[in-house]
Amino acid sequence: MLTKKQNLLETIRGGHPDRFVNQYEAFDFVLNDAFALNFPGPKPGEMEVKVGWGVTKQWPKGFPGAFPVHDEAHIVCKDLANWRDTVKAPPAVYPEKDWEPAMETAARIDRTEKFVTAFVAPGVFEQCHYLLEIQNCLVDFYEEPEAMHELIDYITDWEVEYAKEICKYIKPDALFHHDDWGTQISTFISPEMFEEFYVPAYKKIYGCYRENGVELIVHHSDSYAETLVPHMIDMGIDIWQGVMTTNNIPEMIKKYGGKISFMGGIDSASIDYPGWTREVVAKEVRRACEEYGKLYFIPGASQGLPISNFEGVYEATSEEIDKMSKEMF
Repeated sequence: MLTKKQNLLETIRGGHPDRFVNQYEAFDFVLNDAFALNFPGPKPGEMEVKVGWGVTKQWPKGFPGAFPVHDEAHIVCKDLANWRDTVKAPPAVYPEKDWEPAMETAARIDRTEKFVTAFVAPGVFEQCHYLLEIQNCLVDFYEEPEAMHELIDYITDWEVEYAKEICKYIKPDALFHHDDWGTQISTFISPEMFEEFYVPAYKKIYGCYRENGVELIVHHSDSYAETLVPHMIDMGIDIWQGVMTTNNIPEMIKKYGGKISFMGGIDSASIDYPGWTREVVAKEVRRACEEYGKLYFIPGASQGLPISNFEGVYEATSEEIDKMSKEMF
């Protein structure tokens, strides 16, 4: 029997996996890095917590996650043309003692069985709209393209500097990078605009991780992003996690399998809701496994960590994937 790590590599390399990769089973996350220690985000129910980059976030009760506060008093950058006046990057370098919890976490992980996985969020696009507010951000691509390039370069330089610190102290085998690039039905910006503004940034960031020994690049975007897949390949992404059913997953596997793999295929909203049932979970898992096949695809909910909004959903999904492995392999 292959290890979880070996089975994932066989799956994404078109080899001979002996079962489905079961959601996040091959990844062991290091979530207590130095930046998280110095700038902890809000916990469920906490409101108006200032995090890195001066952004204020809140996590209202009953919501699936934390979101930036974007009323007039809390938008960090109201005028992109003068972004340098208000946008100040947090430190990227921290003393070794701030890294000790993360190093201890990484040391406990069996690297023969799982990927020691660094976690980075938000990504470059999300950082832009965290600072600017989403509608202002999208308008600024048209009205202030030069300043937008400058801001993206500034964020990218910080990410590269912090990436070197992550690799120095954690020595991760994999990177899980979070940056939502679309809604359920469309990307936020056109592929051409995405290529101009974000592909160079991500080639620098992901290139830095590669140069520092990271084997696997996993990018989370639970959205429609089918039109961006060629750019994902160009950036160096190995696995697009969060792929939703609004994308043509069979066609993408057929067209791009061997260059990139796809993780998800089960929309979280279709199984993870009040009153969820095992029958619905089993139906969705079966559909995904049968439709998308054994290679270049990892079945799982589209959500961007090994969690669910409602108790028991993640575990039930994993159990149903195990059943499909026994049936199909």
